[in-house]
Amino acid sequence: MPSSTSSDPTAAATTARTDGFLPIGGYAAVGDGRTLALVGTDGSIDWMCLPELDAPDGFHGLLDPERGGAFALAPAVPFRSERRYREGTNILETRFITDRGSVTVTDAVTLDSSLDAPWRELVRHVKAEDGEVPMRWSCAPTFGFATRQAQWESRDEVLLVRDGRLQIGLRAFDAGEPRIDGGVASGEFTLGDGESALLALLTCCDRALPVPARAAIERRLEDTATVWRSWSARVAYAGPWRDAVQRSLLALRLVADGRSGAIAAAGTSSLPEVLGGQKNYDYRYAWVRDLSFTVDALLRVGMEELAQQSIGWMLDAVGGTAPRVDPVYRLTGEVLRSQTELDLSGYRHSRPVLLGNQAGAQLQLGGAGDLIETVWQTVCHGAILSPATGELVADIADQLVHIWRHPDAGLWELGDQSQYMTSKLSCWVTFDRVLALADRGQVPARHPDRWMRARAEVREFIETELWSQSRRSYRFKAGSDELDCGVLLGARRGYFERGSQRLLSTIAAIESELGAGDGLFYRYSGMPEEENAFIACSFWMAEALAFCGEHERAHALVDQMVAHTNDVGLLSEQMNPATGEMMGNVPQALSHLGLINAACLVHELSK
Repeated sequence: MPSSTSSDPTAAATTARTDGFLPIGGYAAVGDGRTLALVGTDGSIDWMCLPELDAPDGFHGLLDPERGGAFALAPAVPFRSERRYREGTNILETRFITDRGSVTVTDAVTLDSSLDAPWRELVRHVKAEDGEVPMRWSCAPTFGFATRQAQWESRDEVLLVRDGRLQIGLRAFDAGEPRIDGGVASGEFTLGDGESALLALLTCCDRALPVPARAAIERRLEDTATVWRSWSARVAYAGPWRDAVQRSLLALRLVADGRSGAIAAAGTSSLPEVLGGQKNYDYRYAWVRDLSFTVDALLRVGMEELAQQSIGWMLDAVGGTAPRVDPVYRLTGEVLRSQTELDLSGYRHSRPVLLGNQAGAQLQLGGAGDLIETVWQTVCHGAILSPATGELVADIADQLVHIWRHPDAGLWELGDQSQYMTSKLSCWVTFDRVLALADRGQVPARHPDRWMRARAEVREFIETELWSQSRRSYRFKAGSDELDCGVLLGARRGYFERGSQRLLSTIAAIESELGAGDGLFYRYSGMPEEENAFIACSFWMAEALAFCGEHERAHALVDQMVAHTNDVGLLSEQMNPATGEMMGNVPQALSHLGLINAACLVHELSK
């Protein structure tokens, strides 16, 4: 088999901006599972929601460099940069190299083993490696997505800004005398060989804001490394892509709240799928669709605690809308069924910029299968469902018996309601798994005959209405000969038998029509005109190939996709096949989940 490849974690990174914007692949992410900061190759934090991932305050220069605010820290002279994560952590180290010397900036959002500190703390530690390097920094948060500017004040040993319930404090140690100019706090300093400086941004709501000493901040920074390494060391994957799997798990953990189990689809909002396009969505919420991938990935690599937290959180959220399964929920578990447009210029002037997500108002039949597949996975790993969960699952299956024939928005959340193949696959999964759960006594066997009949009817519909004899492929939707990469998910869901000729010919058709080159694929027919290649589809293809016994091709495809990660191992939602430029929100949970699951399955099936 081909050997696996990975990105060089210390490769020199570009610092070039276009109209004030860095490439999406030019960002690394730091966070604690409750908030997340994107750090550019030039040292600027252009995105961070405070105090939580879905909050409207903080730094949003990623979507509007003029008005959105940023926290910049870099040499005051020309430089180049290279960076890496500390091994096994989400602590970023960026080395800035100048003609006068070099410095390393360490960025982290600190955490402790309890994961329950009442404040967020962003630490930026600077250490000179050699020579003397002049540095400068500026900090300009905004509120209400740049509808209100900060007004700093100096209070004792801290710079302070307030907006409603939110307090933000900035501490500077050996980082020059801070200056305040309206909404911007800034400073300049020079470090010689071995000298260091530190900036710490602290924020909280409705609580006393701490004013920690430097030693306490530095201790928490080291404690953070210990917490991350302790968590990542538990990864039980030993295949050829171990480094990429571990980094993907750490990326996933950046959008996963370790307290509640809520997992967001991505860390950002409104990064465009194609420059100048309209598909700019807010992904800072929890999708039921993603949950089955998440729990599968976590259980495969031995992260049972977070997997159980996540399914528990989702069952609580769905319990508020059952038997309807909304496609997406807020991180608090509340319903989310609308969105509004924000007055921001957008990434590289791509608008709209959106707050919220209206996909929650759609009928998506696939949500039932996604949820019940997740419940089935936990039972297969030894879990015993509560009676309430068993009743919930039965309620959802009973409702689906009556509505599975309805057209819906499908996996891809489209405005055109149709009979989508991916939705019918999920309906089949719902009935197949609820019958298996009932056989195990985990779900009340209310209507097994009804569920069995519905399962057979769904399969009959798929094999007649959703199979194209002329294309020798499953269709995107009934009445169409278009294709959809989402059909490949039928392999992981157990719909197809090993060696299925219909699956093999569908794979060939998808490779021919939806392949974008270099291992990349478009989601469905017609997408080259509307968006870029969808990264997760490549991993679904690798799984389907391995399922069909095409082990070398599957291995080579995972190799290709691992090589598409940026210099610190992160993936966004999409990628321009012509340029390799990342597009869409980042870090994208579904892309990293695709990597983890494909790496595990391809390795397992090739043994």
